[in-house]
Amino acid sequence: MPENKKSRAILKWPSPRQAYFSCENYKEAFPAVPFWKEMCYTGSIFDEVLRVTNNMNYFSGNMNLVENKGVTYLTFPALEAFPFVRHAFSTRLGGVSQEEYASMNLNFGRGDPDENVRENYRRFCNAVGFDPHTLVASAQDHHTFIRRVTAENRGIGIWKPKDMQSVDGLITNEPGVTLVTYYADCVPLFFVDPVKRAVGLAHAGWRGTVAKIGEEAVKAMQREFGTDPRDVFAAVGPSIGPCCFEVDTPVYEEFAGQKELSPQEFITADGGGKYHIDLWEANRRILLQAGVPDAQISVAKLCTKCHSDLLYSHRASGGKRGGLAAMICLEEA
Repeated sequence: MPENKKSRAILKWPSPRQAYFSCENYKEAFPAVPFWKEMCYTGSIFDEVLRVTNNMNYFSGNMNLVENKGVTYLTFPALEAFPFVRHAFSTRLGGVSQEEYASMNLNFGRGDPDENVRENYRRFCNAVGFDPHTLVASAQDHHTFIRRVTAENRGIGIWKPKDMQSVDGLITNEPGVTLVTYYADCVPLFFVDPVKRAVGLAHAGWRGTVAKIGEEAVKAMQREFGTDPRDVFAAVGPSIGPCCFEVDTPVYEEFAGQKELSPQEFITADGGGKYHIDLWEANRRILLQAGVPDAQISVAKLCTKCHSDLLYSHRASGGKRGGLAAMICLEEA
């Protein structure tokens, strides 16, 4: 198989060779293998799978795990159905960064040399098929401002300095403009309007979730592009799961106040003033409230903290980590 070409293999459950990432049945499926990296690099069945099927794609039921040109990334099957859209979510694998940043760190300002980060962007874009010169990055600080970007903004935040602050979401309807947002436990939200030909990304930390940034992104697409929410396809990406997102009373109260979302259905009281919150379900309900049809919402159900060997997690690493990125663009004709 040519080195620069990937192919697709759908390995259906319960095949023991399936790369299946879901907090609900991961431990049941692989009780003796707690982490993805161990499965890949300690002589387990996954060594054989990766050796025999180099550059092939594994289907988890919720996301595809793709390896191409030495870079591993994730995609949503529902969004891949649109031939004019390219998207991906990065993993830790395939970059040049070292130590706690190893190896595909896509965040500047964490102590990793900038040239390492830029080289990681070059490698990631080459593997997925993005033009690195078209990237436009957010400037996240847990607010809900959604910025419309155009070809004039290409390079901002990656190859050029940031020109704005407090940008936690990006939208565009211009082909050849690649949106970039950053993560290491917070929730990535992807948006595609196939009718108006527009795409978007939003960064939903717990504050952004409480402030309903997902709904704000849909409203911004309505305002800027005339999007009908009923046409939108949305995806809730890898982030800290309900298994690991433990909070204290002040954060609990922020979510408990969202009565219209029936928060009792995604909050679990642990006792002693501690609670677990399902950010995936909270964001799904916010998207439903915004008018996105249930059948058009995909949820990765992939916990960054549970799989911190595959994905950066702020909580798992105590803050000593690199960063992941979500990317999406409209393809140029």
